[in-house]
Amino acid sequence: MVKTTPDTRPSNPRFSSGPCAKPPHWSLEKLADAPLGRSHRAAIGKSKLAAAIEETRELLGIPADYRIGIVPASDTGAVEMAMWSMLGARKATMVAWESFGAGWVTDVVKQLKIDAEVKAAEYGQIVDMASLDYDTDVVFTWNGTTSGVRVASGDAIPADRAGLTICDATSAAFAQDLPWDKLDVITFSWQKVMGGEAAHGMLILSPRAVERLESYTPAWPLPKIFRMTKGGKLIEGIFKGETINTPSMLCVEDYLVALAWGREVGGLEGLKARADANAKVIWDFCDARPWIANLAEDPATRSNTSVCLKFTDERIKDGAAFAKAVAKRLEKEGVALDIGAYRDAPAGLRIWCGATVETADLEALMPWLDWAFEAEIAAQAEAA
Repeated sequence: MVKTTPDTRPSNPRFSSGPCAKPPHWSLEKLADAPLGRSHRAAIGKSKLAAAIEETRELLGIPADYRIGIVPASDTGAVEMAMWSMLGARKATMVAWESFGAGWVTDVVKQLKIDAEVKAAEYGQIVDMASLDYDTDVVFTWNGTTSGVRVASGDAIPADRAGLTICDATSAAFAQDLPWDKLDVITFSWQKVMGGEAAHGMLILSPRAVERLESYTPAWPLPKIFRMTKGGKLIEGIFKGETINTPSMLCVEDYLVALAWGREVGGLEGLKARADANAKVIWDFCDARPWIANLAEDPATRSNTSVCLKFTDERIKDGAAFAKAVAKRLEKEGVALDIGAYRDAPAGLRIWCGATVETADLEALMPWLDWAFEAEIAAQAEAA
C-alpha cells in the first residue's frame, strides 16, 4: 500500500481534455502583437486571419485545393454548419461510439429529420468502418474525445464514394494522421491539441464538399452564421479570413503563437511524436497494474490524446463514486486538474496527452495515481 505522497509533482497539473494545456513556456506576453481594438476587417486583421488559415494548411499538410475557414462556435459550430448546409441531398449514415458522435445523431435524426441510418458502438469499442455505405453521406468522429477510441486508419473509405465523409476531428488534428483524400469535411477547434482558446472552429472543405454546397439547397432555412453560399456560389471570402461574424483577435493571436510553437517542435511529425510518447506513459502504467485499464478495448484504436481509463478492481463498490473521489484527491493535492471522465461516459478518468502536455509531467503523475487509488481503497474499507 502507498502510505505517503510521492516526492515528485507535475510542473503543470493541467490535464484537462478541453480547453487543454497551453503550449510549454506560454505567457500572456506572447500575445503582445494582437491587434486589439482594431476591426477584423482592417488590413491587419485580415492578414492575421489569413495567416492562421495558411499556417494551418502548412502544418497539417492540407491539400492546396481544400478550403479552410475560421467559423464561430468552436468545433460544434463547424460540424453544425456542415450538417445543416450539406445533408439531405442523399441518405446519411450517422456513426457514434461516444457522446459527441451521439450528439450529431440527435441533431440529424431529431432536428433535421432526414433519412439516416445510425451505426453505434458502446464506449471503448468502435463501429466497423468497412461496413458503412459510402454512397451515403457519412458523419463520424475521428477521435472519440469522451471514449478514448479513434479510427485506426482511413483505409475503409473508398476513393470512388458517391457520398460525402463529414469528419469531426477536433481531438485528432495535430496529433494523428488524417487521410485528406478520404475526407470531404473536416472540423476541429483551437482549444484541443494546440492548446488555443475556445469559441473558434475550423471548417475544411474538399472540392467535393464545395460542389455539394453549390449544387444543393437544403429544404430548411439556414441561420446567417451557417450560410456559406450566395447565389449558388461559395462565398470564397470565408475561406480567406473574411469571417462570417466577428472573431476575437486575441484568440487568433494565441492560435498563431501555438502554430509557431508547433513548427518549433518539428511540425506535424513532432506533434504526433509528443502525443504518442505521452500516451505511452499511461498505457505502460495500465499494463503494469491489475486495477486500472484503458477504456479502449483494441490497442489499434486507442487515442493518443484523450486517454480514457476505467477502474477494474473488484473491491470497488461504487465505480462512479470511487472515480470521483480519486480525481478529487488528485485535484486537492494540486497534481492533476479536471481529469474526471466525461459526464456521459463510463466512470473513470480521462487524462489529456496532446502535444502541449510535457511527458515528464505525465511520468510524475503516475505515482500519484498509485497513491490516490490505494488511499481511496483504504478509505472505502474503513468506511465499511
